[in-house]
Amino acid sequence: MLLFYRPTALEAWVVQFYRRLRIEQPEDLAETEIAHSLNIYLSYRDVPSLSYEMGRFKSITIDSRMPSQVQREHFFHELCHLLRHAGRQSMMPAAFRELQERDAHHFTRYAALPLHMLLSFDFRDPGIIENLTERFRVTPELCQKRLEKIRHSLQCGNCGSMS
Repeated sequence: MLLFYRPTALEAWVVQFYRRLRIEQPEDLAETEIAHSLNIYLSYRDVPSLSYEMGRFKSITIDSRMPSQVQREHFFHELCHLLRHAGRQSMMPAAFRELQERDAHHFTRYAALPLHMLLSFDFRDPGIIENLTERFRVTPELCQKRLEKIRHSLQCGNCGSMS
């Protein structure tokens, strides 16, 4: 299915980023290992998820009250902010904040279900959503959205989509 698929620029960036970290299999997508390799302090607390950067210190706090699959998705969202964004969202114009949130949303989908790891899956399998959910340890909703975007891109010939 993915033979004719052209990844977005962000999607290709995520694949290259993971390859530099030698992340090749779903089992390699360990939040603690990723954070450690990037010198990011990772904690789980009874507070809303957030990322923080001050000088060289970087941290991600994940809301421990969430189900583990949602925690994982929050990790990728916050990771995007540290890797790709600058500035304090509370002090920036709403349009710029929305742009960063949209980027983090797309990044989460690509980072949680990276293209180079999807190549070995049979997208025609009726149990593909359940299979992806189990292997990548994310919500079925995220898997569904990821597959819908891939299918849509293939149907419209990649339409020049930036998302």
